[in-house]
Amino acid sequence: MADILTPTLGESVSEATVAKWTKKAGDAVKKDELLVELETDKVSLEVVAPADGVLAEITAGEGDTVTAGAVLGKVTEGGAAAPAKDAPKAEKAEARPAKAAAKTETIDLTTPTMGESVAEGTMGAWLKKAGDAVRKDEVLVEIETDKVAVEVSSPADGVLAEITAEQGATVTPGQVIGKVAAGQGAAASAPSAPAANAGSAQVTDKGGDAPHLSPSVQRIVTEKNLDPKAIDGSGKDGRILKGDALAAADAPKAAPAAAPAPAAPRATGPREERVKMTRLRQTIARRLKESQNTAAQLTTFNEVDMSAVMALRTAYKDSFEKRHGVKLGFMSLFVKAVVASLKEIPAVNAEIDGTDIIYKNHYDIGVAVGTEKGLVVPVLRDADQLSLAGIEKGIAALGKAARDGDLTLDQLQGGTFTITNGGIYGSLMSTPILNMPQSGILGMHNIVQRPVAVNGEVKIRPMMYLALSYDHRIVDGKEAVTFLVRIKENLEDPQRFLLDL
Repeated sequence: MADILTPTLGESVSEATVAKWTKKAGDAVKKDELLVELETDKVSLEVVAPADGVLAEITAGEGDTVTAGAVLGKVTEGGAAAPAKDAPKAEKAEARPAKAAAKTETIDLTTPTMGESVAEGTMGAWLKKAGDAVRKDEVLVEIETDKVAVEVSSPADGVLAEITAEQGATVTPGQVIGKVAAGQGAAASAPSAPAANAGSAQVTDKGGDAPHLSPSVQRIVTEKNLDPKAIDGSGKDGRILKGDALAAADAPKAAPAAAPAPAAPRATGPREERVKMTRLRQTIARRLKESQNTAAQLTTFNEVDMSAVMALRTAYKDSFEKRHGVKLGFMSLFVKAVVASLKEIPAVNAEIDGTDIIYKNHYDIGVAVGTEKGLVVPVLRDADQLSLAGIEKGIAALGKAARDGDLTLDQLQGGTFTITNGGIYGSLMSTPILNMPQSGILGMHNIVQRPVAVNGEVKIRPMMYLALSYDHRIVDGKEAVTFLVRIKENLEDPQRFLLDL
């Protein structure tokens, strides 16, 4: 009997997570054949069979955390030393071995790729339970990331044989979260789930009275000098997730005498309700706070007379809609005015990367959209190359996708500047927070009829306050004020940017 051992993980890596077994107990294996993949917070490791034989036992299941030298499983050496332990005793001697049938019938459900900058997600509620019949392409579970929700569907008709990642668990791309037994009569494999879970318990219980931490959480705890026992875990069985660790790192430090107090949540009364923040809401809170803590944010204001824009819209809105099939709104005119101003003041369209400044020669404008789940900022690509009709169609499509929850990760990444319109909710004035790593965000507000002085006379005009929040580390006050003045000039005389003047 040869042990399958966790290899050395590296000088600064203390543990790894079992990502995926390529074989199951009872399968024949060959020496140096890949058996299991391990993931650390830095790299992925492959573990191979130590000898020819049979995979007799798996002691560390997928999702378990292991340390260097830990036993992952055992191989019985020799060609036919141990047939599959779980194979049913067939009445017919000529029947094929059970392991061959399992290979063709059992299909792993794996976490899909969730985007270039998304390393993990949180399991939502399963729509089926182990043993339930499923149909091909039927949605089984949603995985919530800090940006979007990703659906996992059944790869075939059959039975949901096993669930290996329960609701609330943190999963990574490629991790096995369950198994589907394809075809008829596959429900018998469902009872194997408790056995797999029992095997994983002996690995995860090794931490004594210290909470079990995943590699990514352990890294944050170490770097931020946190006490894991003082962190409230929101995962399954109180497991500490990455978001919990980040939230604890951002929390203000309490006085030593009062340190134990935050451990107990405040009791709620009959007229209160305690609701767990969604992953998206936690991410919004964290990113906004990171933005405040990172950038030297400053806001400058101006006001714009919307008379010319409103007159233009009134004169052409019917023919515009008839010609292009979309209404002429204010957003397309604002986007055009913003792009023209960004071309003149490139620092507002740049970002800081370490000690470098990256100037963007493209204009991908983020448009903030409020949804039931929270604020998202889909990106309108190459806005400088779009007509007014193209901008209106693009914004309408992004807004619908945001409200329907159909935005892709690509549609949420890579913006160079953001526009947020609080005016649709009646906001008179605000100071928007930067959408990092961008260096500027424009806040639009409500249009209000106000008395203003025009050529020495008091006139009633439709006025809007504009707010530009900018990163003072890269954008100087003169540039910020000039940028906002150019937007004002373009909107009060829209022929300027329509004629590229």
